[in-house]
Amino acid sequence: MAEPRDLIRQIDIIAEAHASFRPEAYLFVLEALEKAMRDRGRREHISGEDLLESIKQLARERYGVMATDVFAAWGVRATLDFGRCVFHLIEGGLLSKRDEDSLRDFIDKYDFRQVFEEDYFLGRA
Repeated sequence: MAEPRDLIRQIDIIAEAHASFRPEAYLFVLEALEKAMRDRGRREHISGEDLLESIKQLARERYGVMATDVFAAWGVRATLDFGRCVFHLIEGGLLSKRDEDSLRDFIDKYDFRQVFEEDYFLGRA
């Protein structure tokens, strides 16, 4: 992994090149990826579905019911947007992928308002 300052610079370049998401969204994806690997106890390929689950857990821990608003401020409005972040990071050389990995792995996996707000208030979070 790159030095922190170099990583931040690379992410800034990726965010600027795509003009879709704030750098924080890319950093959050990388942090959720690290969490997923740490939870497994080893560094290995993480599927899109597993990454989205890690994103959900990390967002609940860190932002609670505000996660949807935080993500919106970053330009992330759906799980597909996190997939786009992943593929931007791949294009930028910060992540790698397998042949079977696809942006389709991230389409409509869960609704942010449902998992971060409604489930919370219904005691399902």
